[in-house]
Amino acid sequence: MKYRLLAALCYCLHITSFATVILQYHHVSDTTPASTSISPSQFALHMQYLADNNFEVIALSSLMNSIKTQTALPNKSVVITFDDAYLDILTQGKPILDQHNYPFTIFINPGIVEQNSEHYLSWQQLKVMADDGVIIANHGMEHDSLVRIPDGMTMQQWLAKNTQSLLNAEKIIAEKTGQSWRYFAYPYGEYSPEIQQWIQDNNFVAFSQQSGAVGLDTNTTIIPRFPVSQPYDQLPSLRDKLNALPFSIRVEAENQQTIFQQGESTSVSFKVDVNDFNPEQLHCYISGLGRQEIQWQGDEMFTINYSAALPTGRVRCNCTAPSISEPGRYYWFSKPWFILKENGEWYPL
Repeated sequence: MKYRLLAALCYCLHITSFATVILQYHHVSDTTPASTSISPSQFALHMQYLADNNFEVIALSSLMNSIKTQTALPNKSVVITFDDAYLDILTQGKPILDQHNYPFTIFINPGIVEQNSEHYLSWQQLKVMADDGVIIANHGMEHDSLVRIPDGMTMQQWLAKNTQSLLNAEKIIAEKTGQSWRYFAYPYGEYSPEIQQWIQDNNFVAFSQQSGAVGLDTNTTIIPRFPVSQPYDQLPSLRDKLNALPFSIRVEAENQQTIFQQGESTSVSFKVDVNDFNPEQLHCYISGLGRQEIQWQGDEMFTINYSAALPTGRVRCNCTAPSISEPGRYYWFSKPWFILKENGEWYPL
């Protein structure tokens, strides 16, 4: 630990200024399900907070180009994204965004758009928005989880089927909007190491739903985004997220796995590549279990032995630590799991 504390003092002199936060929205509405919604009035407060506190809202393409070229962006940069192409993004969200001239991205499902539902954006509306500079990206042909392999189908068969679906969705988006970024958002945020490799093999970058800031060394098959729908839409919560720093933590070998039956996984280990924090101030919380005890192995590795079995469903472990060099800011890392029932069945979506 003494080495880490000394290294932290040196690291302060060399810390990168690169830190971007991606916000994830769905509905901008007072009448849609709370868990995927933010009210128009609260969304306006979010956008005004960005303006009042000198955050620079950038296009998703600018962020991805920065990672590709390893070129730093402004320290307080933010990307705004929406999932699912709901109509209220246009009717309620875009007028607020336009007041600030903020760029944004919408991840869409072409198969759902083509159903011509009154609740979703049409291709005509999406084309007009695309021509206005909105990035239109891939959320899958439908909204099917990629990790839920049907009975009787092998992983190879499943990936082959989804390759066709993914590329077809990208082709349709290009034909309808004139855009093809090869950006993909995981439906329900569910993924596995096999799916990550498949994303890379198909030359896509992918966005998840676990929390955390983005840095130049962020894994581009699981780029984190902060969900900011209810109940995570209050300004104090938004402030903490916007001031997050990318926590350079590596998850290796069996610790990369994301899918377990309940009770199957009992611990996880992480390797830390940043020294700008005091180890005693590192705290990790698992959804449903609360704060967990951390056991250090040397200066760069720590383990969490879960205080109880991980609950069934989508589970997160969030680890944060205050920065030494930038007081008031926290390193933030999130590890997701998708925990099946004891009998191996999936939880409901």
